[in-house]
Amino acid sequence: MTKQRLDDLKTQLTEHNHRYYVLDAPIVSDAEYDALMRELMAIEAEHPEWITPDSPTQRVGAPPKGGFATVNHAVPMLSLGNAFNEEELVAFDQRIHDTLRQAGFLAPGEQVEYNAEYKFDGLAVNLRYEQGVLVQAATRGDGLSGEDITSNIRTIASVPLRLLGNATAWPAVLEVRGEVLMSHRDFEALNQEQLKRRERVFVNPRNAAAGSLRQLDPRITAQRRLRFYAYGWGEVSVAQPSPQQDLLAQLNHELTEPYATQAEMLGWLQRLGLPVSRSYEVVKGVQGLVQYYQRTAEARADLPFDIDGVVYKVNYLDQQRVLGFVARAPRFAIAHKYPAQEATTEVVAIDVQVGRTGAITPVARLKPVFVGGVTVTNATLHNEDEIRRKDIRIGDTVVIRRAGDVIPEVVAPVLEKRPEHTEGFVMPQSCPVCDSAIERPEDEAIARCTGGLVCAAQRKQTLAHAVSRKALDIDGLGEKLIDQLVDSGRVKTLADLYTLRAEELAALPRMGKKSAENVIKAINAARHPRLERLLYALGIRHVGETTAREVARYYGSLENLMEAEESDLLRVADVGPIVAASIAHFFQEPHNRSAIVRLLQSGVTIDESAALSVHGSALTGKSVVLTGTLPTWTRDEATRYLLAAGAKVTGSVSAKTAYVVAGDEAGSKLRRAQELGVTVLDEAQLRVLLDVRSLE
Repeated sequence: MTKQRLDDLKTQLTEHNHRYYVLDAPIVSDAEYDALMRELMAIEAEHPEWITPDSPTQRVGAPPKGGFATVNHAVPMLSLGNAFNEEELVAFDQRIHDTLRQAGFLAPGEQVEYNAEYKFDGLAVNLRYEQGVLVQAATRGDGLSGEDITSNIRTIASVPLRLLGNATAWPAVLEVRGEVLMSHRDFEALNQEQLKRRERVFVNPRNAAAGSLRQLDPRITAQRRLRFYAYGWGEVSVAQPSPQQDLLAQLNHELTEPYATQAEMLGWLQRLGLPVSRSYEVVKGVQGLVQYYQRTAEARADLPFDIDGVVYKVNYLDQQRVLGFVARAPRFAIAHKYPAQEATTEVVAIDVQVGRTGAITPVARLKPVFVGGVTVTNATLHNEDEIRRKDIRIGDTVVIRRAGDVIPEVVAPVLEKRPEHTEGFVMPQSCPVCDSAIERPEDEAIARCTGGLVCAAQRKQTLAHAVSRKALDIDGLGEKLIDQLVDSGRVKTLADLYTLRAEELAALPRMGKKSAENVIKAINAARHPRLERLLYALGIRHVGETTAREVARYYGSLENLMEAEESDLLRVADVGPIVAASIAHFFQEPHNRSAIVRLLQSGVTIDESAALSVHGSALTGKSVVLTGTLPTWTRDEATRYLLAAGAKVTGSVSAKTAYVVAGDEAGSKLRRAQELGVTVLDEAQLRVLLDVRSLE
């Protein structure tokens, strides 16, 4: 039976390789593929006599596809072993350490030095330069030979057709290994164009990059914005060896690289004009590897492109040569994978959810699937048009994607697995919560429940939004407690929350006396909200934190705002016609004005002091980024002071950033600021710049 399973796995993996690398039409997720490969590797480890040359474990990729000439690689393009958890990483470091210690490279207690870098999720390619000129480009293929894609590669703007620098310093031959990929923004733009032309959309940026690079017509490739990042090299022939090379190795012709370490070689490639990600970093020991992995995980969601892990390589090239290779992978390197962001599962049903603005959102109910580090049972389908565009049906096998903390979404159905009898989605005509009519304005993609606050779902969502951390910040009023209060009829408006008594809450299921008292304490602490927080808490459509802040600054008081005309609202920064109309309509509605009156009658007073005049402030209009833990201020406190001084607080560092305020354990944002030469402040320097006494 085990032998039969081995044969089945080999057949499946060969088919999946063909679909992924040749047809650009995968039908399984990365997680499923990895699971099949690991199962095959485990069987072959138990029965090495069953290993054959045609096993997927003995090859790197797929054979070249028809339509392109075949290129034989001068130096094989190898794959990497994988580590999926910290235990496997520790074992890798221990093997490296023991081998290098035995070979005399490490002193007692000395740690291994590694070069750590991103594992790009794109298509691996080899670029060959002769006398500084690009002469050939090829895909990895099966590792020994690939497809000649020179004409397509030449269309990628980031790939130099001629190396930088003095021609006398160019290597006679330089093969550059790297990844072709597509950014998230360019991927979305491409799919929009595909839809306009009524052509198939791509599942993910990696699939789009591979499909674009394998176009037989280079003009099509040129229309798609691909990027290239170099991370290694193949054949290298240097006319004049660097003095940094070991003399004995030079005499024995054992060394072709002009530098001694992986990191120095990457720096050399950069100087030659090749794009190299600035993410690479030299670290020591397993602790350094883990810290790099964790820092990258934190930054991953903000990256402009996809990565599916990080790669560690022993930094010193002479140590790499001693460690050598096993099968078709180097012993000196390993890929540390992140939990798969995509998986496949079955759509069991499609329901709808009602949001706080009445928006009706279709939701796919799924067979449980592990993706992005959690078990997912529901995924958003966005709206009715999106379901039709993607042709998603009940009973379909679908690709699910979850990146970081983003809500899981259904990417696409796997049409090859569609059963004969599937059921399409039909938008209900009435709200499933309050039975009010569902309407969809002609110029909008979203259908909405017309019930307003009559709808319990909208009341619950409105209240949950109002008490959230960035609004009124009433700790302890979670969704379950709000559900109980709304379902019992005790709370119908925001004002009702401020009339609650501790004994009422204590009588509710799963609420003790102490918990009830803490909730009342939090409610009382929120009786004097700043104007911008109250505006955000009211849940006015199209009004987020930034808009609420700008409106509060402009009008200074709730009374002034409630009497504002729509035309006057257009004078506020960041307020356009749609937002102005929404704000004006909200305050013109009698039931909204009545709700605000009741709120004020319940003992709520508004702190309008935050509406400062910021004219002349040194920070007016400046972009500031906060990172790390400050000694005395919380992130929210620092943000409040900065905003009151007229600054713009952003989440990412760029050349337009004026200041980065760094505290303890500041990570990638601090490093990015140092790379760009952005001024870095600590809390004390920020206080001086803000002149905090004038703001408190």
